[in-house]
Amino acid sequence: MRTWRSCLESAGAHQGALRDDYMKVARFMQRREPAGYLAVRLLVPASHQPHVLAGYAFASFTDDVCDRGTVQERTRHYDAWAERVRTALSTGNATHPLLRAFLHTAAERELPRRWVDSYLEGARIDLDFSGFETEADYQRYVEQLTWPFLMITSGLAHLGGGSAEFAASCRLFADAAQRTDILTDLSEDLRGGRLYLPLSDLDRHGITRADLEKGRDLPGVRALVAATVEAARATLHEATVLLEHCSEEHRRLMRFILDLHHQRLASVTARGASVARRPVRDRPVACLRLLAGRPARRPARATG
Repeated sequence: MRTWRSCLESAGAHQGALRDDYMKVARFMQRREPAGYLAVRLLVPASHQPHVLAGYAFASFTDDVCDRGTVQERTRHYDAWAERVRTALSTGNATHPLLRAFLHTAAERELPRRWVDSYLEGARIDLDFSGFETEADYQRYVEQLTWPFLMITSGLAHLGGGSAEFAASCRLFADAAQRTDILTDLSEDLRGGRLYLPLSDLDRHGITRADLEKGRDLPGVRALVAATVEAARATLHEATVLLEHCSEEHRRLMRFILDLHHQRLASVTARGASVARRPVRDRPVACLRLLAGRPARRPARATG
């Protein structure tokens, strides 16, 4: 693994305030997403690592602003942050180190501003989230929030944000990743008063939100979890096309991310209805196997 300073030199951020900003990006990601940080450091070429982490740090920091405090506090803090970001994008100047690093990365990688604007607008949904009535409501959420998040992170793999085919494959992965996260974080979201599964799915399996909140091990809960896993897995298989449109420099990272989500879905399947009682967390040894290029055996894809 190359030292972080050598990565900064390869990316042209080797001195002064810019280097310090990227050093803070690295520390932020080490604390917030240690597994993701390690994956970038191991799987991405040195000259691309600062830009990949800067994209994730900006998006993750913005996500954190949406999650902390009461609805009124979150809204006030988010509005101030979003205005700060828009001003920085328009002027090219910022005072926050993570934002300064992201501005430099966005300029270097020629990231289309529309993805940042879309993400800022979509992030408002989570400030006072009221849930999804239908699958169509869920898909709008993916379109407005999850997909732009991916495009300001994974989109940095390409100058200019990549081709239309790359963006379309990211849309597929956004759906699969979001549905996977809904399952792995189900218990924590329920404790926080949020349910990201469409109510129409609960109705289809004859269960209520209270059944999930109380962690009931019912046939309907088990069927709901299994059906959601299968929907996520099917889309994740489709999203493998991402590897065909991803740049060579980022292909190893994207393959790891796809395999990681397959692994998470396998863990959810093994847990069944208990995912409503406690969160599903990545297993360190299994993640290390993936980083070493030895993914676990995947379940056969359903046919018929």
